[in-house]
Amino acid sequence: MAKKDLDMVSSGRRERKGVGQVILLICLIIYTLFCALPVILVFVSAFADDMSITQNGFSYFPDKWSMNGMNAVLKYGKQLFTSYGVTILVTVFGTLLGLLVMSMYAYAISRPGFKLSRFLSIYLIIPMLFQGGTLSAYIIFTNAYGLKDSLWLLILPLCVSTMNVIILRTFIANSIPAELMEAAKIDGAGDYRTFFQITLPLMKPSLAAVGFMMATAYWNDWQNAYLYISSDNKKPLQMLLIKIQKSIEFLLNNNNVPASVRAAMGNSIPEYSATMATVIVVIGPIMVAYPFFQKYFIKGLTVGSVKG
Repeated sequence: MAKKDLDMVSSGRRERKGVGQVILLICLIIYTLFCALPVILVFVSAFADDMSITQNGFSYFPDKWSMNGMNAVLKYGKQLFTSYGVTILVTVFGTLLGLLVMSMYAYAISRPGFKLSRFLSIYLIIPMLFQGGTLSAYIIFTNAYGLKDSLWLLILPLCVSTMNVIILRTFIANSIPAELMEAAKIDGAGDYRTFFQITLPLMKPSLAAVGFMMATAYWNDWQNAYLYISSDNKKPLQMLLIKIQKSIEFLLNNNNVPASVRAAMGNSIPEYSATMATVIVVIGPIMVAYPFFQKYFIKGLTVGSVKG
């Protein structure tokens, strides 16, 4: 009897566990739909007729479809292609450079025998607590460094982040066995060889997580370009999209716009659909890249946040 009762209790627990998992799955599906609906609305509105949006508001089932909004963005043609190239270059190079610098910094301050570890840790935290402001940064970058209208000003300000270094340092301290590094040291490996051949390959999860956050920051950055970049061939995608929006606002608010210009726009200036089209141009590559980094992103953050 005791064994039969035990089996019945275990069976009941499994059933309750199964019901709980189903409820959790349903909740996650509903939550996912709520998160996905705004994104779907953006895509639908980008291909909706602007007059339909004006009359009926944003809808998942517009009365009329149109390519005017997307055409308003794609008409920039060569400049759009150039800005995409600049953004991709800055994002890829800045992310790789930042990961190299921050991982080396994190490795140095994670070593218990390194005498400057405490000093460099404090030095790392100070900029997070005290900042000179935009004006002082502008004066230093342009006057002291002479980097006005340089792509380096799109890369260097976002290259190193205190929080990212802390995540990498924590990952090294908690996830990479100290015995492995000691064994390499006994075999005659120096710090550079230990870092590049042992530590760096084992940091892939945390590097992927931090790299994705850095790439997103580089991709969405517009303020540095607005402050420092003046040449059209160096303007990133975000600045071009701001220019497109300002051009549309100018056409909408100026009654003296020549008829030829309005005719080129199809006699209809797509305010709302063009805005949604610019959002698609911005978030499209990030949405494509995210699934490939998702597992590393989650693993890197969870492992890197176990201990401080």
